[in-house]
Amino acid sequence: MFDSISEKFAGIVRSFSGKTRITEKNIEDAVEEIKIALLEADVNLRVVRRFINRTMAEATGEKVLKSIDPGQQFIKIVYDKMVELLGGEESQQLQLKGPDTTSVILMMGLQGSGKTTTAAKLAARLKKQGMRPLLVAADLVRPAAILQLQVLGEQIGVPVYAEESKDPVKVARNALAKAKLEQFNILIVDTSGRMHLDAGMMDEIKRIHHAITPDETLFVADAMTGQNAVTIAQEFEEKVGISGVILSKFDSDTRGGAALSLRSIVGKPIKFIGVGEKLTDLDPFYPDRIASRILGMGDVVSLVEKAQETIDIAEAERMQEKMSKNTFDLQDYLEQIERMHKMGSIDKLIDMIPGAKGNVSEDDINTEELGREKAIIQSMTYAERANYRILGPTRRKRVARGSGTTVYDVNRMIKKFEKMRLTMKKFAKNKKYQASMLKHMGM
Repeated sequence: MFDSISEKFAGIVRSFSGKTRITEKNIEDAVEEIKIALLEADVNLRVVRRFINRTMAEATGEKVLKSIDPGQQFIKIVYDKMVELLGGEESQQLQLKGPDTTSVILMMGLQGSGKTTTAAKLAARLKKQGMRPLLVAADLVRPAAILQLQVLGEQIGVPVYAEESKDPVKVARNALAKAKLEQFNILIVDTSGRMHLDAGMMDEIKRIHHAITPDETLFVADAMTGQNAVTIAQEFEEKVGISGVILSKFDSDTRGGAALSLRSIVGKPIKFIGVGEKLTDLDPFYPDRIASRILGMGDVVSLVEKAQETIDIAEAERMQEKMSKNTFDLQDYLEQIERMHKMGSIDKLIDMIPGAKGNVSEDDINTEELGREKAIIQSMTYAERANYRILGPTRRKRVARGSGTTVYDVNRMIKKFEKMRLTMKKFAKNKKYQASMLKHMGM
């Protein structure tokens, strides 16, 4: 998401970076480019006008034109306005009761928005945070909706409440009673959707809302529907009331108009975004981090958080020591490849690295070669992984056969690994070298 708009914004940022002098004409041209980029991204026209007017008013002020670093000042204004557009400092956290009380989350949205899967993703996330969720199958309209939620619940280890009933209000009310009795502190209710808005669906959701009095009423919107998602969210807000939005399919190839328009038009925060098909692929929505990515400035905080999920401090210190002592071996390299895969797709990681957006593409990193290298290492014995120097011609032939590659591939991987070890040793020991590398990364 945001690829097209991000490329244009990143270009504008690069053109202003380091400029010691800018004029009103420079700013007017840049703002015009921003306007075109937002409109092409299917951002609501009223939102675009408001964004452009506020940016222009602040950027053409005397404070910017006479600033010590006017280029950076203009970039900061654009960044601040983008953060404001996406939600600003408003809390995106779920407003839940304490751990000893049952908090109720009502999920709603149109059919096909990914509501049921998102309910399971949210349950998995809250379970990981130490909570005890119970999912409720209150979608009694869509065929196999109950079975789908039960399958998803089994995958994440979260129980699902379902019953033979045609009354979703009764199901939700009974589920709440069970949650309180059995001390589940989170109740997530999956409601039925429709192919389009209708009075029957709204009335059903209103009755469920009245029966269980939810702490959070979350509207699930498909990011691929663009401005239509904003219109539907407005309807739900007016008829039922929503406390926040979850954008599903945020990783899809969409223009981003919904994400950039929702907060301004509906007046409710985006709380989470679905960033993949796995049940762990639900991330909190941080306006400042998303704005930073759109402007091609990366997102170091999210990158570090993803790294922390796959490696602990003790492991990082052990790896640092191995690099400095030049004892980093092929088993360590294999573990790093596997950790990188756990962190997410290459294109998502590139978006988070400062200075990489627009300069490094997914094509620049050969994922096929990484897969081949993984297969080669896995075909070695542990002794060979610990000391690659014992890999003579006969052993290399055996490894090539076992990995479905050639001896040439094995030789090339070992040469690459030797160069990498040398670079790592320099990086771990030389502070100036580290500073130089970080500078090239834009950090």
